[in-house]
Amino acid sequence: MIPPNEIMTTWKKFNHFPMDTLTKAWFFQKGTEKKQRDVSLIKEHYQQYRITGNCFDLAIWLLDEFKKDGITAFPIGHHIGTDHAHVAVIALDEHGHRYLCDLGDQWINPILIDEDSNQFTNEKMAGYFPGALIQVKPERHSVTIHYHRPNNKTSSQNYLLDRMEINEFFQAAEHCQQVIRPKPLVECRLPLESEIAHWEFYDWDSFLSTTTGLIHEPKLDCIEDWATRINKKTGYDLAFLQDALSLYKFHQF
Repeated sequence: MIPPNEIMTTWKKFNHFPMDTLTKAWFFQKGTEKKQRDVSLIKEHYQQYRITGNCFDLAIWLLDEFKKDGITAFPIGHHIGTDHAHVAVIALDEHGHRYLCDLGDQWINPILIDEDSNQFTNEKMAGYFPGALIQVKPERHSVTIHYHRPNNKTSSQNYLLDRMEINEFFQAAEHCQQVIRPKPLVECRLPLESEIAHWEFYDWDSFLSTTTGLIHEPKLDCIEDWATRINKKTGYDLAFLQDALSLYKFHQF
């Protein structure tokens, strides 16, 4: 179910890239006409502040890297044009088999979604999504991912597999970047001794999702302390974090 080396080589460039909505709010305040950054500006901000962005930013950069590396790839999405839009990327191997690549949800590895491949299985598998076993259930025009978490908790997500036209993709990205929800979000993959866990900061709370369950972290009172905690998990610039968190704390958007 793991992709061939050529796809994995590109994917591994993003192993330590978090997902966040802080960058959206921070850039929104810059007063630019367009709110969706192009790939050159996304890279520039990464060099300056070590920041990445939301699912659209990450998909734009991943698509650009796949193109440079000679991998055929295209964006997919669901709830496009709404406040709940989410996008990911499909990459094709040399046989045309499709692999789901979702940096926005912080997957550990891409995964095969074509059941006509002799490498495909619908068994529960570890090593693809932090803190959960996953099952892949292909359908005609979509694929459903089932997540099996500790204490018999389950959930699922359906990905529509129709290729998004690039104009549609960037229109959806622009719409998304102009919709700022009041609760800040940062997610990252966090290597532990025996697994890669999922760390999340959401609405002034933070916790770790592991294969043994959730681990809630102590509450913090001030922006400076939150900035320090997020910095230690993500490497994001401290001054950037304080600025972006202040926008959320004082509802300055």
